[in-house]
Amino acid sequence: MREVSTAFNGDEVGTADHEARLQVVLIDDEELIRAGLGLILASEPDIEVVGESGDGRAGLETVAALNPDVVVMDIRMPVMDGVSATQVLAAPDFNPKRSEPVPVLILTTFNDDTALHAAIKAGASGFILKNSAPHILPAAIRALARGAGWLDPNVTLKILDQFTNRPVLSLPVPTEFHELTPRELEVLAAMSRGLNNSQIAQTLFLSESTVKTHVHRILMKLAITDRSQAVAAAYRWGLVKPDKP
Repeated sequence: MREVSTAFNGDEVGTADHEARLQVVLIDDEELIRAGLGLILASEPDIEVVGESGDGRAGLETVAALNPDVVVMDIRMPVMDGVSATQVLAAPDFNPKRSEPVPVLILTTFNDDTALHAAIKAGASGFILKNSAPHILPAAIRALARGAGWLDPNVTLKILDQFTNRPVLSLPVPTEFHELTPRELEVLAAMSRGLNNSQIAQTLFLSESTVKTHVHRILMKLAITDRSQAVAAAYRWGLVKPDKP
């Protein structure tokens, strides 16, 4: 199962060393947007745009043919929207040759809350705002390619605010959470604070491989495929609380 962390975990955004160039497919219905994204990525020595499509359905065909390392996906598109396309890509049987689904980086806006939540449930691995600084895009792609995730800090705050401001006292905690061990709950709490696996290992005095095992078991027990979904669920059910300023 692919492990996913979040971009607000303090990871460096500089260029990483890669033996091969990361292959990326761009899916957006606006040709000008695709051209702009392509120009940004063309200057990156370790990233290559190998294909692009103007709607979700055509994008699925492109991804199936090219098997890229990362897909950059718009949400609002004709024929098939980005949420529906992401759900198809996240299915384990979409590409039997891959051990894990191709990670999808969603392009979103401040006013796209409903679609954003739907994309999380569909299995997206990361989210960046369309008005993000140019260097954010390649940094997010590298994060997804190495098995992490990416959440723009502004998107993260909106998600947590939505979950933490809902009343939860009258709602029973799902039984899946009761299956988590005390150590797994500690790891989940650390994940919810935005720590990556290395930082969790240092904080809890564990090896990084042990942390990866705990993250894998958490996702398995909660029956989800995305680390950001685990964090959102933890806040939603009141298992962790946001730090007070």
